[in-house]
Amino acid sequence: MDKSGQRQHLKAYGVAFWVLEREQEVYWLLNHRGGSFLLNHHPDIERECRVRGVSFEMISDGDAAALLDAMADPATNKEAVKLEKAPKIAVYSPPHMSPWDDAVTLVLTYAEIPYDVIYDEEVLNDELAGYDWLHLHHEDFTGQYGKFYAAYRNAPWYIKQKKDLEAMAAKTGFKKVSQMKLAVVKKIKEFTVGGGFTFAMCSATDTYDIALAAEGLDICESMFDGDPADPNYNSRLDYSKTFAFTDFTLVTNPMEYEYSNIDVTNTRNVKAENDYFGLFEFSAKWDVVPSMLTQNHTRVIKGFMGQTTAFRKSLIKPHVVILGENKSAGEARYIHGEVGKGFFTFYGGHDPEDYQHRVGDPPTDLTMFPDSPGYRLILNNVLFPAARKKKQKT
Repeated sequence: MDKSGQRQHLKAYGVAFWVLEREQEVYWLLNHRGGSFLLNHHPDIERECRVRGVSFEMISDGDAAALLDAMADPATNKEAVKLEKAPKIAVYSPPHMSPWDDAVTLVLTYAEIPYDVIYDEEVLNDELAGYDWLHLHHEDFTGQYGKFYAAYRNAPWYIKQKKDLEAMAAKTGFKKVSQMKLAVVKKIKEFTVGGGFTFAMCSATDTYDIALAAEGLDICESMFDGDPADPNYNSRLDYSKTFAFTDFTLVTNPMEYEYSNIDVTNTRNVKAENDYFGLFEFSAKWDVVPSMLTQNHTRVIKGFMGQTTAFRKSLIKPHVVILGENKSAGEARYIHGEVGKGFFTFYGGHDPEDYQHRVGDPPTDLTMFPDSPGYRLILNNVLFPAARKKKQKT
């Protein structure tokens, strides 16, 4: 899985997942040649690699044993992690067609990793219990319809989205969309605290925490829910309920395309040609979880924007691990934490291979980016639950 050795980095994860589905062992070799996978040879696996264009090397049993012994050496920053079971994956995504695409569904489809699509009704009906891994679609959990009011309130897709969500709220017993979304994020919190893995990108990251902190408050102006927001809402937020962020201030102006000061999109001074972030290097033997989540063939990742591009470091809770950051800009791009028995990862930006993906732009063709390091970070999270939710050593 290093830069020169692998032709299809993204599809290689699909092969590893395919092997796990067949109840065969996979060893993830952390920090060995870009985070390679070690599999027992079988003609079917070899055939699958060839069909998918995935590069592989054959080694003897003796060489494999020697490799594992070398990786176990305390003097090396390497570790062989046994993956045992393919996680069952759910993608939280609206049933109606939206004018954007989602990086996770794109890469899961490209890597040929199976997933189910669920949305508010399924979450509220406790169907998350049947899954190990949940991805949150480019979503607004605050009930403000993506803060698209200023630019798109007369667009047919916006009108339909608002109508559909209001109908779903009524169907599930809520007077307002914001109330339904709060119930959804609380169900997702139960899923995560109980041992699930939640992965979110773009606006699903900060709006998730905002919804939790604003429980019991009306932070939506009248064009969203028919009545004005509560006064002094910023002084009444409860940050103890959130996953990742604290001490943030909300932006509820309906004409402003922003939710809070967690996101740095409108204040950052980073030119596109200089927009990169670095991955931290962790101890593979002692910090196994962050090591798995940062496996890549490069430590420097090309930046990309989104409605939520990156997170203001000063507003991240102390227990949250920063996996990737733009240090000079003071922003975190990729963060991870534990809640109860489970885990969450928040990844800023919308599409790792489309710098400024706009509403209506065509979806990224991943055949053009088979070795995308930005997309590899997503797939690290997909495979992580296969390690049976190992906690960091303390």
